[in-house]
Amino acid sequence: MTAIETTSAGPQRRGGNPQKRRSIEKRQAISAYLFILPFFVVFIAMLIIPLLYSGYLSLFQTKLVGGETFAGLENYIRALTDIGFLTGLGRVALFMVIQVPIMLAIALFFALAFDSGRVRGMSVMRLLIFIPYAVPGVVATLMWGYLYGLDFGPISQAFRALGLTAPNLLSEQNVLGSMMNIVAWSFIGYNMIIMFAALRSIPHELFEAAELDGASEWRIAWSIKIPAIRPAIVLTVIFSVIGSFQLFNEPSLLRNLAPTVINSSFTPNFYAYNLAFTNSDVNYAAAVAFLLGLIIAVFSYVVQIISQKKEGTRS
Repeated sequence: MTAIETTSAGPQRRGGNPQKRRSIEKRQAISAYLFILPFFVVFIAMLIIPLLYSGYLSLFQTKLVGGETFAGLENYIRALTDIGFLTGLGRVALFMVIQVPIMLAIALFFALAFDSGRVRGMSVMRLLIFIPYAVPGVVATLMWGYLYGLDFGPISQAFRALGLTAPNLLSEQNVLGSMMNIVAWSFIGYNMIIMFAALRSIPHELFEAAELDGASEWRIAWSIKIPAIRPAIVLTVIFSVIGSFQLFNEPSLLRNLAPTVINSSFTPNFYAYNLAFTNSDVNYAAAVAFLLGLIIAVFSYVVQIISQKKEGTRS
């Protein structure tokens, strides 16, 4: 066989039969789509279809006389002038402004402490901080509700044992702070793990170079570690913003202990639930839920834009 024949035959042997190759690629593509098909089925059935149906319901009103009639944007206009909805919205906004920075600051402190390698029993401590996240939200709220109890709670009993007046942690002035404590207790470990994982991916050469230049541990954390995990911090901020606006378990369960303080519109999410399942006004509840989702999307987008602008300014 000549060199020309060898050269011309080489690509054919290496490439194989084009038709057979296309058949294999087609089967691989079909297999890939079959693997992701269950996700799309669940996604469409449990999210897209309910969203579309909820949007449809929000455009109608159900009346005793006339039945269900098309209302257009009337439910949305009603929600924007609803004192209950607006008050609940302001309450969760206050919750977000106070609770989220405190929770994330504590989570960041623990993540930096564990990453420094100077904490004894780091694995055990990390597990202990993360365990509250594994406790279901309902169980956590019931547990803290017992601790907050004015008549039977251990906190009140401890104050009385010391001859002091027990504070009412579920009073109108304290109930929001008590809910902040429950959420922070539950999610500090979750946010800490996200930040800690991001810290472990930073090249150690950066720390070694900074230490050779005489930088302290705090200086390294502030100038190298925190800027390096900015995407992880932004992610935790977005998750926390979404969680703040979706506050539901805490007012729902603590209402039994403080019925005169926590009303049916304490938070927008709780308000939408009561509208749909207590007042049977599913059309208006759908409009409230859609508005809440829009507000969450706007806030999350604003957080991303601010983060990207700061990143661009630094670069």
